[in-house]
Amino acid sequence: MQTDTAAATRLMIDFAARTGVSSDAEPRRYLWTDAFALMNALDLYRETGAARWRDLAVALVDQVHNVLGRHHPDDARTGWLSGLPEGEGACHPTIGGLRIGKPLPERGSAEPEDERLEWDRDGQYWHYLTKWMDALSRAAILLDEPRYQAYAEELARAAFSSFLQTGAAGRPVGLAWKMSVDLSRPQVAGISPHDALDGYVTFRWLGRTGTTSKLADETAILRLLAGDRSWATADPLGLGGLLLDAFRLALLPDRHEEDARLIAAVISDVDAGLLRFFHQDTLALPADRRLGFRELGLAIGFQTLPPTATAAKAQPDLARSIAPSLDRLRARADIGQRIISFWSDPKKRQAPNWQDHRDINEVMLATALLDAFIGTAISGQERPASEEPKQA
Repeated sequence: MQTDTAAATRLMIDFAARTGVSSDAEPRRYLWTDAFALMNALDLYRETGAARWRDLAVALVDQVHNVLGRHHPDDARTGWLSGLPEGEGACHPTIGGLRIGKPLPERGSAEPEDERLEWDRDGQYWHYLTKWMDALSRAAILLDEPRYQAYAEELARAAFSSFLQTGAAGRPVGLAWKMSVDLSRPQVAGISPHDALDGYVTFRWLGRTGTTSKLADETAILRLLAGDRSWATADPLGLGGLLLDAFRLALLPDRHEEDARLIAAVISDVDAGLLRFFHQDTLALPADRRLGFRELGLAIGFQTLPPTATAAKAQPDLARSIAPSLDRLRARADIGQRIISFWSDPKKRQAPNWQDHRDINEVMLATALLDAFIGTAISGQERPASEEPKQA
């Protein structure tokens, strides 16, 4: 464990310096990566009490909002995405959403869609925004900063009203896959049911602190959109994300019967999807033919299985309903450790595929080494005992 913490610490120190959080380097912000990086900094602060990790967390939040909450310097538009004046925008940095941080500018409204180029074009992704909402809510608790909770809720309301797609008579049909930088139009209008599930869980999760939630109507619509779906997928990152959703639902103090049914459905479908992933045999490939961050997403998901099982014991019907699938998943949990061990080898991390995605790969490896997704959730009400750094 000490070795894992030391390795994760080195990864996070290098990441912070390389991307301009703790150095004079040009800021290089990417919302998904930064959400996991924030959780890592929070977990290191929680575990060590070292002020440098609190400082890093605060600096990262500020930089994400000041970079991704504004138009790109090369954009003809300037200022906050919300369009608010400078001072007011600084008080509400997430109210216009947050850019992804992709290298290419967004596709113009008159440009034809190019599927290959779209992956590198900027805009806003729902599932990146929800990751940042989650990370902000953890920072609000662990750093005793209520404004971060307010930022998360403002982001939630802004994203929901823009991403929601409606059909006949205004009936909600789903969430757009990708929106423009200013949230004025869909960039990719396709709908992912996983986004509705992730949104529902995240919006419920935002209310766990006892703060009066202003998201009740939005949460109800997301639960409707996430109903009666198949969650099976062979994508390791998708499977890991589903396990993260089930874990967060299981931890909710106000979990109800609908949540229990949703947890059971997700766990069962992950069990089925994992078999499809195994049949692809991608874990037998050499490092230069594998995508580290996608595999590490699955490894992080596997880490949620024990606390999910523990939380479910408080509701015997839930524990019984998920037991067969959960037992099979836990029997395969060594796959997660194999993934972490594989990518912990510095020689494997020299592969071009790893280096091409170095920031996201190293941050998610640090998350897995620290078990930070679990630690900052379960221990969210705890404060570090000392401000003096311990050995790490």
